[in-house]
Amino acid sequence: MRDVITIDGPAGSGKSTVAKILAKKLGYTYLDTGAMYRAVALLVKEKGISLEDRSLLKKVCESMKIRFVYQGEEQRIFLEERDISEEIRTSEIDLLSSDVSSIREVRDVMTALQRKIAENHNLVAEGRDMGTVVFPNARIKFFLTASFDTRVMRRYTERKNKGEDISLERIKEELAKRDAQDQSRSLAPLKPAEDAVIIDTSQLSIKEVVDKMLFYIEKS
Repeated sequence: MRDVITIDGPAGSGKSTVAKILAKKLGYTYLDTGAMYRAVALLVKEKGISLEDRSLLKKVCESMKIRFVYQGEEQRIFLEERDISEEIRTSEIDLLSSDVSSIREVRDVMTALQRKIAENHNLVAEGRDMGTVVFPNARIKFFLTASFDTRVMRRYTERKNKGEDISLERIKEELAKRDAQDQSRSLAPLKPAEDAVIIDTSQLSIKEVVDKMLFYIEKS
């Protein structure tokens, strides 16, 4: 494994935004593991696969061909030759990906793939179990958090900026459900690694979060 920096945290904590910036500043590859699970969820939905059919789920995960491709400054995710970057960012796929990621057969295949990527690339790996399960020996582990209300407003603003007609109450319901799923699952629940640096982003700007992370990285 080459150098790996992990960033975990709940939805709306800001981990995706800062992970991209941090990877660029360090010259590392940004690994969006959440997108990988969302890709599985999209296939599950499109193929009508039951989450009880563990054998089929495992085969789907083992055969799927995911690629991350940079188009200018933007990283896109492809399934075979199909750009699914927008399709996997719906609230339905968000919740389904949490269900999918709680299945051991799926998680085993994805974890192996993520570790394989780390054999050839220095990574900023972002997700929910990067520091606890996938890369327990990472050089430094971050866990980003923020108050529930802050995370709700971030998601609400993000969705509104995409042109979605959605209420604040709906966002609250979806985020609360996602939090409950992520934190209560028996397999790789969302929690900080014991040696993680915990950063509350509620009152911090993106630049302040990145600067704080760079400070810890330089010390490690």
